[in-house]
Amino acid sequence: MTASPPTTRRVLLLAHTGRAEARSVARSFIAGLTADGLVVRLLAAEAKDLGVDHEEFGESLELNESEADLGRDCELAVVIGGDGSILRAAEMTHGAGTPVLGVNLGHVGFLAEAEPEEVDSTIAAIVAGRYTVEDRLTLDVRVSLDGELITSTFAVNEASVEKSARERMIEVLVEIDGRPLSRWACDGVVCATPTGSTAYNFSAGGPVVWPQVEAICLVPISAHALFARPMVTGPDSRIAIEVIDRPDGAAVLWCDGRRTVDLPLGAHVEVRRGSDPVRLARLHEAPFTDRLVAKFGLPVDGWRGEGERRLRGAAASEGGEST
Repeated sequence: MTASPPTTRRVLLLAHTGRAEARSVARSFIAGLTADGLVVRLLAAEAKDLGVDHEEFGESLELNESEADLGRDCELAVVIGGDGSILRAAEMTHGAGTPVLGVNLGHVGFLAEAEPEEVDSTIAAIVAGRYTVEDRLTLDVRVSLDGELITSTFAVNEASVEKSARERMIEVLVEIDGRPLSRWACDGVVCATPTGSTAYNFSAGGPVVWPQVEAICLVPISAHALFARPMVTGPDSRIAIEVIDRPDGAAVLWCDGRRTVDLPLGAHVEVRRGSDPVRLARLHEAPFTDRLVAKFGLPVDGWRGEGERRLRGAAASEGGEST
């Protein structure tokens, strides 16, 4: 009986090819992964930008002309860039179930897991399969007008309904689970996932939500109203935002700051839990608190931890016994 050939391990590689550092890191990943027997898939246009010779790697390098089915049969998508590049990768692999591992070349890189100086250890971890995968809540977004569906899309970080002209406000009516909540004249409304709570949601005054919490954040932007506070709904809540029919307030829908839809007056935007989660690959088991402190540079000088508190407690007990 002939043995079946081993399953091919395939990694999708996406890079911000407009940056020299990203191109260098990408070439290092291609060389390292293929040397260890993995197949690397690239967009043909990015391979050209990277100066990668297909003949040099032979069957170890796959080139795709199109973004369609880009993540199919890939065990991992390695993304070299900032959070914007990772969101782009999540868009390309949406529905394929391909975990995304980010190598940070951005300013904050909240979604990234590795730094450029960790290329060798990251390659080794991928080859050895030393990574875990977290499923994160996403948002499904539907836009309709007079009961007719105009468009449907998704968001990893947030979906926001915003004014399209700087000098004008929009007026919206917000519903939750089919019940009216409030009507606001405002600059916009942000609906964010826990993953996106440290992005636009945070800038708009919304709460930071730990990733393991399943919830949806709702944050009015510069609303002229007495009750316009950030809110957190359940993960299965349905949030609806209707653009009130007033002639001076055109609106636009933004998803992850990448995809836009112009909203006609009377448009009805419904946001709910996404049918497909985004899958993030993790190399480290560091608590989210540590990531928050590191990425935002939060001041923690003076913290001594549980060990010192125990010592102080013990010293206090000994002092009490001696009196």
